[in-house]
Parts: sequence; C-alpha cells; structure tokens
Amino acid sequence: MIRWFEKHNKFSCGVTILIGAVIFYLSSKTFEPGTAGTNLISMIYHICAFFFFAFFLSISLVGGKKKLFLVLAFALSVIYGISDEFHQFFVPGRCTSLFDVFLDSVGIVFAIMVYLIFIEARE
Repeated sequence: MIRWFEKHNKFSCGVTILIGAVIFYLSSKTFEPGTAGTNLISMIYHICAFFFFAFFLSISLVGGKKKLFLVLAFALSVIYGISDEFHQFFVPGRCTSLFDVFLDSVGIVFAIMVYLIFIEARE
C-alpha cells in the first residue's frame, strides 16, 4: 500500500494537505471555559494527527528514494506543530502548550521511524 502512495506522489501530497487542513480546522474550534485541557483523548489526537501528517509528508518528499529528505519532513512537521500551537494562541478558549508540541513530535518521530523501517526492509 505504501508503494502505491509513493507511486502516486501527487495523491500523497494531497492527503498531506488535507490532514494539515483538518488539523488547522480542529485547532480553530473554541471550547467552553473549563473544558479545554490535556486529557488522554487530546494526547492520542496529537500523536495520531501528526503521525499521519508526517507519514504522508515523508512519502511525498522521499518517495522511497531520497532518505535525506526525511530530515526535511521531520523539520517541516515540527514547524507545522509549532505553528499550530501558535495559531491556537489566537483562538478564544484555546491555549498554547509546549506539551502539545512534544506530543506532536512523538507522533512525527514515530511516523518517520516507521517509514524509514519500511524503506530499509525493502532494500
């Protein structure tokens, strides 16, 4: 399945953009006072959302060939995670959290490791 996404690079890029748009949309949602915060569901969301964002970004940039671009995928994903938290600073009822950036980074690192293992196993 991953090879299909590598072969259809434009589709993978579109999935990456779609995931990024969904992350942005969900970050724009406001909460009632007292309902926001870090809970298990929020933690799982951050890890999973950025796992898939980084995974499809990696496929889009690397395509199974240029492993050096995994560093670029990591950097762009972390920058997007930071900008997502910065964006939340301006949304009423939301707050910026370095812990959320950490959770995003956990998902990003896991995604890049999974994709790198896939590439290495294929060679």
